[in-house]
Amino acid sequence: MKILSIQSAVAYGHVGNSAAVFPLQRIGVEVLPVYTVNFSNHTGYGAWRGPLISPDDVRAVITGIEERGVFPQIDVVLSGYQGSEGIADVILDAVARVKKANPGALYACDPVMGNAKSGCFVAPAIPILLRDRVVPAADLITPNQFELGYLTGTEPHTLDETLASVDLVRATGPSAVLVTSVERPDRVPDTIEMLAVTDDGAWLVQTPHIPMKANGSGDVTAALFTAHYRATGDAADALARTTSSVYDLLQRTYASGERELQLVESQEAYAHPRMQFEVRQVR
Repeated sequence: MKILSIQSAVAYGHVGNSAAVFPLQRIGVEVLPVYTVNFSNHTGYGAWRGPLISPDDVRAVITGIEERGVFPQIDVVLSGYQGSEGIADVILDAVARVKKANPGALYACDPVMGNAKSGCFVAPAIPILLRDRVVPAADLITPNQFELGYLTGTEPHTLDETLASVDLVRATGPSAVLVTSVERPDRVPDTIEMLAVTDDGAWLVQTPHIPMKANGSGDVTAALFTAHYRATGDAADALARTTSSVYDLLQRTYASGERELQLVESQEAYAHPRMQFEVRQVR
């Protein structure tokens, strides 16, 4: 499998491509990373150095890859945080060009906007852009429950409400949806869930909630689920594998006391997931 991953990069820590590339490589995926920024560290520290990469430069890198004749071999275009309308245009253009070369390729979009605790943390134009132009072009999206609500103009809380919101967003284009950070009012205390929905059904998985903020964990989740789902077409299996891997990554990071993901130290969790959580079909 080959994945063209258009995301940010940091030298210190693990977010964007600096979170997604190694786990994908560890499960045998060839990744072509294209960077949209090249920062010293993620912006959650409040200070960072390094350049934003202009949309023209990002487009030039993608064009150079195309000129190597690789596009017919690309199975997935993966994108995460989109910092400007210009980058979104470049990504959508890349998706169209890859799909022209390989009609079987998928576009997997993590529509990063914010979360229930922090609210939106992107520029005001980005959520509208994602909702109106980017998400409709995607085959697979991986929003959290908060982002799903924005994309659909709803406030999903219960499982039925979340499923209804997923149906609304699927009607705009994406056939597969992974909803992360699902927090139902009636769930078991101190747990958190993920929900995967495709044409074949809907599946829910529940894990203990690990009380930490883990920058980059969503990027790992989106990357692993995308790869597993593309490999098998089995959303339930992809959900089980991704949940197992990401939980063990977070547990190891929490136990370490470090702020940054223990990405390399957790590599066996990607290559050989323990499959320790039950995936339950809910529709």
